[in-house]
Amino acid sequence: MSKELEKRSEELEQTLNKQLELLKKESEDWLKVGAVVATGALLAFAVVKATRRKKQHKTQEALEVLDREGLLNEDIRRRLTEPKKSTFWPTLSQRVLILGLALAKDKIYSALFAKPEEEKQSEES
Repeated sequence: MSKELEKRSEELEQTLNKQLELLKKESEDWLKVGAVVATGALLAFAVVKATRRKKQHKTQEALEVLDREGLLNEDIRRRLTEPKKSTFWPTLSQRVLILGLALAKDKIYSALFAKPEEEKQSEES
């Protein structure tokens, strides 16, 4: 009985070791993927920050030129310096519109590709 228990214990230990090795290998792959994603995010952030800085510099130069020429007024200053109001997420009305179009597309496709009623009845008979 004790030999059976020892054998069973050894088998369980071997199984556990194999599972741990497999988990280590899989986690290495996930770690690599995570590192690539993090690197890409940092690179994208750096590019956006660099382009924004260039845009602000050009805007400042344009404001200075307009001021020298005497063409700068508050409306132009506000238009040039006010940040654009674009967002990543669409508005609620855009979401509802997209949902409506998707539902309409599904209904149209089902109506086009569905068998006519006469064929359905003849097949059932």
